[in-house]
Parts: sequence; structure tokens; C-alpha cells
Amino acid sequence: MFNKILIANRGEIALRVLRACKELGIKTVAVHSTADADAMHVRLADESVCIGPPPARDSYLNIPQLVAACEITGADAVHPGYGFLSENARFAEIVEAHGVKFIGPTAEHIRIMGDKIEAKRTAEKLGIPVVPGSNGGVSSEQDALRVAAEIGYPVLIKAAAGGGGRGMKVAKTEDDLVEAYSTARTEARNAFGDDSVYIEKYLSRPRHIEIQVMGDGKGNAIHLGERDCSLQRRHQKIWEEAGSPALNAEERDRIGGVVAKAIADLGYAGAGTIEFLYEDGEFYFIEMNTRLQVEHPVTEAITGIDLVNEQIRVASGATLSVRQEDVKFNGHAIECRINAENPATFTPSPGRITYYHPPGGLGVRVDSGVYQGYSIPPYYDSLIGKLIVHGRNRVECMMRLRRCLDEFVVDGIETTIPLFRKLVENQDIANGQYDIHWLERFLASKPFADGA
Repeated sequence: MFNKILIANRGEIALRVLRACKELGIKTVAVHSTADADAMHVRLADESVCIGPPPARDSYLNIPQLVAACEITGADAVHPGYGFLSENARFAEIVEAHGVKFIGPTAEHIRIMGDKIEAKRTAEKLGIPVVPGSNGGVSSEQDALRVAAEIGYPVLIKAAAGGGGRGMKVAKTEDDLVEAYSTARTEARNAFGDDSVYIEKYLSRPRHIEIQVMGDGKGNAIHLGERDCSLQRRHQKIWEEAGSPALNAEERDRIGGVVAKAIADLGYAGAGTIEFLYEDGEFYFIEMNTRLQVEHPVTEAITGIDLVNEQIRVASGATLSVRQEDVKFNGHAIECRINAENPATFTPSPGRITYYHPPGGLGVRVDSGVYQGYSIPPYYDSLIGKLIVHGRNRVECMMRLRRCLDEFVVDGIETTIPLFRKLVENQDIANGQYDIHWLERFLASKPFADGA
């Protein structure tokens, strides 16, 4: 087991990893920018190192500074959390070259899954169902028109190196396609430095369902059920559930078995998530995330398995501590991402928290790094915490969530808590009847027009 882990992240996920390390008896090193000197993970870590000024490129994305922090503190492993450098294959290689273990999959697997075209090709080889589309990148307008004609309109043009909805365009006709193809390539080049794009069949009202997997690189792999992440705004998740209101146990076992076998065959080590679009009883691979997900707590809630603990154990050379038959699904869990944003316009709302009272009680978990008196810096992601609620079934879970949202108080800044209060009262949400476009339609109805 490791002696000391450097946590190459900030905010709630840095605190989440720190807690797992503490429970395993591992010393921790927090890194921080000058803007995060008062952050909770910095206060609680055994050691801390300032790695630069506020901009992420000068601190949390500054690989030389992170490597130097490892050397200064004698850390023998790095946990990247999510975001920042968590899916940067070069970072994983550099860290390992300096004798420090990267807690995650191999650089090769990060690289394969980071290229959306190669990821789809690999998934297909491993027997994972994929969306009909181009066989690799589409290099010309003529190719794009040919592929679209073969698979049928509407089609989706996606950046090969993409994520977060950038470099993604829908074309409903040939005329749309010409403009969408050009725009997608330009956006991809500007956002990722790579204008490679590919084309897939556009599904009209799918759900976003992902499967949590864990492998040990020794031929063992398990799935930990699904999460439904269909409530999204501009391709950004805001609400996640485990399990999905749309799936039954048979469907979960079917797709879970396919995915677990694929991960074992790949020789994958660590935590990963296979994301699918789900429509009319069929699953279609979107991508694989080779890291811990923001929404991992809902999986922990229904399985009782600590995913960060397991990540660390596997990275230290251990085999998986659980077999597939040991994984039992218990109840239902929902996570709401609490952002420091105006709930109607989603404008960021950095500033000082003057009063903070998170909810509590049975089946309630709040993962957050903020506290009363803390000033939220304007330089980073607006996520300030995650409310995770667990119940014996979805009805109980929703009742508990409603109570928790009423109890949750964050003063001094604006947050998205009022949006979630409206969502829990909505009949579609209560019935679990929503798709990936539902939230955009709901927001277009201007739910805060009355000032409530």
C-alpha cells in the first residue's frame, strides 16, 4: 500500500479522495493555487504545497509543478480526481517516469478512450453496442454527405477529441449537414486543437445511461450497475440517479455483463464509466471515461462499495476486493449538483458564503468543500457541493430529497438549489419520465418567470 498520496485536484473531489486516504491510513498531500489557500482539503491534509497562481493552466494543469510537489513531499502516488489532468495520458506517463504511481488506468487506455473515434472502434471490437455511423473520422464534406445518406437523417457530427458538447452539431437535412460539418470542425479545432470529426445517427429522445466498472488489470472486472444522467443542460449533467427509472434488473444484468466482460478483456485497471444512449430498449455506446465520475456517490450509496478506496487498492497492486456475485443493489439514490450559479440564467455567482447549513439525517450525504465564511473563487468550475440522497425505493428517495432541499441553506451567493426544488415537484420527474432533452424543454418554459 502507498505511504503518501498527492491529490492533484481541488474542491469537493480533493476532500473526497483525502477522506478515503485517511481511512486507509495513508498520508496526504494537498496542492493548491494561491486562490485556494483556505480550501478545506488544504486545511485537512497532512501537508500542502502551493503550485501556482489562480489560473488552472498555471496551477492545477501545471505538470512540472505537480511533479515537483511529488518530489518535495516524497509522495509515492498521485490521485487525479476528475477533470483537470485526470484523463491526460501524458501526465500519467510523466508521473510514472518519475517513480510515482498514477492512480488510474494505463496511459495507453487513457489515450485510446480519449480519442472518440478509436474508443468507438475499440468498443465495437469488445462487443459493446455502438451507434450506427462513420467508420472512423470523416475527412471531407463529400464523405460526410455519403455517410449521412447511408445511415439516414438526422445525424450528429461530433469532435473526435471532444467533450462537454463542444464540436457537436445536429444536421436534419443535406443542407444542414454542409454548414454543421464546417461549424463542428471549426469548434473542434478551437476547443481541442484537433478538427477531426465523425458522424453518428442522431437519436431523437434517448436517455443517458452509464455503467460503472472497476477492473484490476489482472483479468478481473465487475460492473456496479447503472446511473441515469439524462437531466442535462448543454450536455452538462445536473441530476443523476442509480438505478435508472427506465431499466429493469434483467436489462441491467444484460448490459452490465457485456461491459464487465469487455473491461476484463481489455485488461483495464481502475475505475471507469461506459456511457450509453438508451432508446427503445437498445443501448448505444457514446464514450468511456477513464476516471472517477462526479456522480460516483450514487453508485456507492446503492452498493455500499467505496470506489475511491478500491481505486487506491487496485493501483497499489491488489486484486479487486469484490466479485460480481458480491455486488448487491440496495434501494435508490439521487444526486443533485449544487452549483454557485443563478438558477434561472446559470450565471456564475462567486463570492463569500455568509451562512451554510447542509441537510442531514438517515440516507443523506453532502460532498462539499465549502464552509461558512469561505469565499468561492471565480476561476474554476462552479460546483460547490453534491447532495446525495438514498432511500429504500425511488418514492422514498424523492420524498427525502424534497425534505433535504428545503433544509439546505447557502447564503451570500446564488445557487441552483431553487431549480432542484422545482424539479422534485414536477410530475415527469416524479414518474421518472424524462430524456436528455427534457431539461432544456423545461428551462425554455421559464420556470422562474414568476420570480419564485
